Amino acid sequence: QVQLVESGGGLVQPGGSLRLSCAVSGRTFSSYAMGWFRQAPGKEREFVAAIDWTGFRTYADSVKGRFTISRDNPKNAVFLQITSLKPEDTAVYYCAKGRTEYVSGGFDYWGQGTQVTVSS
Repeated sequence: QVQLVESGGGLVQPGGSLRLSCAVSGRTFSSYAMGWFRQAPGKEREFVAAIDWTGFRTYADSVKGRFTISRDNPKNAVFLQITSLKPEDTAVYYCAKGRTEYVSGGFDYWGQGTQVTVSS
């Protein structure tokens, strides 16, 4: 059974930064794509960023240039560095494991989420 546990969320002022972490159980972490999604109050969950097994990265247009996804395969972890935060970035952020090594395969396991609130 795969488990994903996010951490690093919190309350931050506009323009601030956060680093979200996701710890993943399982022996074949490096073989799968990983992603981050978010869900704001009253809205559907949306894609934020993903990284495949080669390290190729994909981003939503709304976060390009501000968010950076990375992975540490020996530590079974994936990260989301968030900078220049805006109030509209406020959401619960979820880590997700890919079904395959590529992002196009979709995602099959999800964490419980970590809250990010951007407010002055």
